[in-house]
Amino acid sequence: MANIGESAYSAVAWLPTAAWDLRSFLENAKSYVQTVGGVLLMLLGAAGLVWGGVLLVRKLMGNQQQSHQQGWGQITMLILVGGALGTGGWQLISTVGSGGQTTIEELGGGTVIVQPFDGSNRSRPAEGSP
Repeated sequence: MANIGESAYSAVAWLPTAAWDLRSFLENAKSYVQTVGGVLLMLLGAAGLVWGGVLLVRKLMGNQQQSHQQGWGQITMLILVGGALGTGGWQLISTVGSGGQTTIEELGGGTVIVQPFDGSNRSRPAEGSP
């Protein structure tokens, strides 16, 4: 029969090792936030999809004279965006965001030349030209 010290040593030997530096902490925090945030987005997408379905059925079954009903556009967007978030989650938002990053990098890559509009920079003929 093994004594308590040997059992404790063998149990500690199987524990995973982890780095306790700032970089590892931030990388792990990033992946954790992405995981939890993605699940939250999927949950909100599922809720939007369900609520869009409820509103659709209410609109189809309701009286035409009710003025407090939601419009077809809102119902359609709830169903489309809810379905996209419900299935895509973090991956969908990340893809849309990376498209925005590309656009910002393309816009920021050029040089901006600012000219005043007060007429002080009118083009003058070059010297020696007729």
